[in-house]
Amino acid sequence: MQRKKVVFIADSLDNAHRFQQVLSQMDVDVAAGSSLQFKKLLATHPDRDLVILEAREDAASSVAQAETALLEDGSCSMLVIVGEGQLPTFRLPVQLKSDFVVQGASPAEMSARIRQLLWPGNETSSADFITVDAMTINMATYQVKVAGEPLDLTYLEYALLAFLVTHPGRTYSRDALLRRVWGFDYYGGSRTVDVHVRRIRAKLGPELSQHLETVRGVGYLWNS
Repeated sequence: MQRKKVVFIADSLDNAHRFQQVLSQMDVDVAAGSSLQFKKLLATHPDRDLVILEAREDAASSVAQAETALLEDGSCSMLVIVGEGQLPTFRLPVQLKSDFVVQGASPAEMSARIRQLLWPGNETSSADFITVDAMTINMATYQVKVAGEPLDLTYLEYALLAFLVTHPGRTYSRDALLRRVWGFDYYGGSRTVDVHVRRIRAKLGPELSQHLETVRGVGYLWNS
C-alpha cells in the first residue's frame, strides 16, 4: 500500500498517546499538534491524505470549522474523535470523505477506520501479514498466532513485538523503544521495556524467543 501523510490534531494527551501507538504501526508519516496549530499544520502539509481531529467541547461547531478550513485549503479525508456524550448532536461533514471514532475505542477499531479512509478496498492485504518461522503477525487486526494458535498479548506487548519484527537487524535502546512504542508522553522508567520483553519471550516460547536478542549495554534487536 502507498505511504500516506496524516495530520493529527488533539489537545488530549490520552488521545495523542493512543493514536500515536496505532499510527506507528502503519505506513504513514504523521504531523501532530494541538487545535491552536491546526491551520499552520494544514499550510505546512498541503499533501496530506487524512486529518484526524479531536472534536472540542462544541463538537458540531469545531467539526464544521475544520471542514471549512479543509475545503478552503485543499480537500482530504477526515476522521473525527468524539466523546460518547457528544454523539447526540454530532454530525459528520457532508462535503468531505469522513468517519468518526468514539474516544476509548480499541486499537483495532481505530486502525480499521483509519485504513478505510486511507486505503479504501485494501484494508487488509498480504502486506499486513508478517511471518517468522511458526509465527504470523496480522498488522491490520493486531493479532499474533504461533502454529495457528492465537497468542494472548497485551496491546503494548503486541506493539513492542511488532515494532521490533518490522525493524529487524537493528538495535534499539530502551529509551528509543519507549519513544517509538509507548509514545512521546510516556514518563515511566525505561526498565518497563525489560519487563515487557521478558513477558513476550515467555509467550513466544523457546524457539521464537531466540530471535529477540539482548544487546548488552545497549538494548534489544530482532534477528530474523
